[in-house]
Amino acid sequence: MRVGLIGKPHGLRGGVTIVPEGDVGAFRSGAVLHTDDGRELVVRSSSPYRDRGLVVAFSGVDTRDGAEELRGKVLSTFIAARRSLADGEYWEADLVGMTAVDPDGAVLGTISGIDVGVGQDRLVVSTPGGGEVLVPFVAALVGDPDQHGRIEIRDPGGLF
Repeated sequence: MRVGLIGKPHGLRGGVTIVPEGDVGAFRSGAVLHTDDGRELVVRSSSPYRDRGLVVAFSGVDTRDGAEELRGKVLSTFIAARRSLADGEYWEADLVGMTAVDPDGAVLGTISGIDVGVGQDRLVVSTPGGGEVLVPFVAALVGDPDQHGRIEIRDPGGLF
């Protein structure tokens, strides 16, 4: 499961910026991540970086040059290594591809992604007409996914 993309080095001691994709819990201290070129990295520490990501330090990467070698690498983890979810939490990979329906069961579109925001996340719904609609991922508008691969969206008016 893809969890992020390594950006530029941060500081002189091997830290890198990361654009996380989904759960930032994948970057907890001690987590084992894999690069797209087969390298295994162990998270030494992580902290928020402005409003757009994390600064992560990996064991064995102690210099800026070492961090520069990681730039552009895609990070992934095994699905079995994911943390347990609390009620009302979902993995993005589990939501993408679900059919968005209104309360009457009419198809609104397909969930094509999650737009992670500072105040709230938004479901990205690709509509049958080829457009995209961002739906605030809040309980008042979005129901729980069902066993048939559908998720109910209650449009307050104007979204679709």
